[in-house]
This record gives sequence, C-alpha cells and structure tokens, in this order.
Amino acid sequence: MGQDYSHELQAVEPLLQEYREVELQLADPQVLGDRVRSRKLAKRFSELGAVKAVADRFTQALGDFEAAQEMAELDEEFAAELPAMEQALQKAHDKLVRTLVPRDPSDADDVILEVKAGEGGEESALFAADLARMYTRYAETKDWKVKELSSTPTGLGGLKEISLSIASKGNVAPEDGVWANLKFEGGVHRVQRVPVTESQGRVHTSAAGVIVVPEVEDDEEEIEIDQNDLRIDVYRSSGPGGQSVNTTDSAVRITHIPSGIVVSMQNEKSQIQNREAAMRVLKARLIQKQREEREAEEAAVRQSQVRSMDRSERIRTYNFPENRIADHRTGYKAYNLSNVLDGDLGPVIESAIVMDEQERMDAAGQSKE
Repeated sequence: MGQDYSHELQAVEPLLQEYREVELQLADPQVLGDRVRSRKLAKRFSELGAVKAVADRFTQALGDFEAAQEMAELDEEFAAELPAMEQALQKAHDKLVRTLVPRDPSDADDVILEVKAGEGGEESALFAADLARMYTRYAETKDWKVKELSSTPTGLGGLKEISLSIASKGNVAPEDGVWANLKFEGGVHRVQRVPVTESQGRVHTSAAGVIVVPEVEDDEEEIEIDQNDLRIDVYRSSGPGGQSVNTTDSAVRITHIPSGIVVSMQNEKSQIQNREAAMRVLKARLIQKQREEREAEEAAVRQSQVRSMDRSERIRTYNFPENRIADHRTGYKAYNLSNVLDGDLGPVIESAIVMDEQERMDAAGQSKE
C-alpha cells in the first residue's frame, strides 16, 4: 500500500480554488478599470500561479506513479521504472510541502537597502562601497532595477552611507521577490583585510551595517505619519572633502521623533525632491518597524525574520587574505570572496533561504502536533 497523500491534496485545494476565482476577477472589466485592485489581484494571481504549478507537477507525478504500479503487475518493464518514478514523486511531494508552508507575506515586495559605514574610519567606508557594489551587481544578475536614493561619499572612494531602491520588473512569484532574496542581509558585515592606508601590511578588522526593509505601495499598507512627530532640517549638499555641489540648502534630514529614525537625502537637485525621497525611505522603515514589533509578539511560534533583522548580530565575515566568505548563521563557507563581491551572491543567500525554510517547516510541523 502506497503513501497517503490526501492531506497535501486537501491542503492545496483552497489555494487552487482561490486561483480560479482570482483568474475570473482579472477578466472582469470593472476590475481592470480599478488600477489599485487589479494590481493587487495580479500580484496574488502570480503567487497562486506558482502554487498551482507545483501542485500540477505533484498530481502528474502521482498519477504516473499509480498508473505504473498497476501496469507493473502485468509487465516487468513497468516494474523496473517504478523506483525512478517513486523518486520523482517524492521530489514533487517535498516541493509541494515546502510551498504549502506559510510564506512571509512581503516576499514579493521590492526593498530599500541601506549600507552604513561603521567603526574603522576610511577602511569601513571603502568596505561599505564594496557591499553596495556587490548588491548592485547581484541585482543585475536577477534583472532587478536599482536606483540610488542617497549617498555620502568619502575622499578615497568610500561611502559613509548609501540608500538603494531595488525592484523587480513586474509581478513575480514570492520566492523570486527582492525581499525574499535580500531580507537576510540585514545585520553587521565584518571585513578582514590590509587597508589601503596601512603601511605595515597588517590585517585590520572593520565592519559596515546593512539595513533592508520591504517597500510597499502607498495603497498596500497604510501608516499615518504625524507631521508634528517630524523634525525637518535643511542644509547644503556637499561632496567628498566638503566640496560644495549645491549652492542652496537643498539637502534634507528628517528625524521621526517617536522612533528616533533619521533619514538624510541630498542627491536630488531640489529640496522638494529630497524631502519626497526621505519620506519614502522613512515610511518603509516605519512600516518594517511596525511589522517587526508585530512579529515579536508572535515570536513564540516563529522568530526567523525578527532574528535576521537584528542589527547587532554579526552575520558574515569577508576575509580578503584567505579569499574567504563565511556566514555565521548558516555555517556557509567558500573561498571565492572575489566572485561574491562581484555579484555571485546566490549560494550565500540560498544558504539563508534554506535555513529559514527548514525552520518554517519545523514550526508548521510543531503547530500540527
């Protein structure tokens, strides 16, 4: 007697029913005329489409295996094919189980990624520039759009800080979303190398911080920002070494007093543009803070995202003398640091995704017990 797959089939049926319902709604002219609603439905349709594809592969593999079992009693050639078909069925089953585990609802969202130099002076700023370049090149391999929102360069080509908007092109499946791939990058990144300013050839250790927050559309999640809670300062934009790049006070610094979050923008030419960009980043960070607080309350069930976004956690080391990259959360280690910094970040990120996926599966299993 074979394994009973009725539980998985019952679990996926409501999602398949929702897929059919959303498909019908998207064909409704009234829905198509509502930009906000049609965009939300298109995003959900893409998410459910990924589930349907996995479910279809599983039901096909299950049907093939059951048919082969019946034929095997009459023909030895079919019996010889059973082990390979059973292996394919198990693979499809495992994929379906992983797909059915509740996902982070923000996985398909775009992100705002910020890199800030830490202690270590110019060396830390140079490392921050290396990280920004690494994420930009990784985004290029994923065909994502990258826009620099703000940056503060240093005289030697480093960055005191930089804010990037990273977005996918069109609706994507949750597992292919920008947040799904970059959400584990938040934390302290440590570098070990000989600084350009070091005359004795000694290896120094410094660090840079990375903050990643999902960016939501204005109509997807609302947060009210009381203007009385903001302190807005304007100042003159400046380039490396204090060189003035603007003769007017166009740079903007917004401080959200209740949370203590500070956002500075100076890349745009006008004060209005810098203020709009700063408010965009502030809103994303406040929404993420709100989400983290909500998740912290539910931490008894699942803690992965809150932990991964802990800024005090030293998550990764980049060792230049050994050309080594090591992730301290997942145990991933490889000796191809130069390739990683050139954008080959996929395997490192995948190790964090696999870790999180296993924790979600374990948590889901415990909740059923």
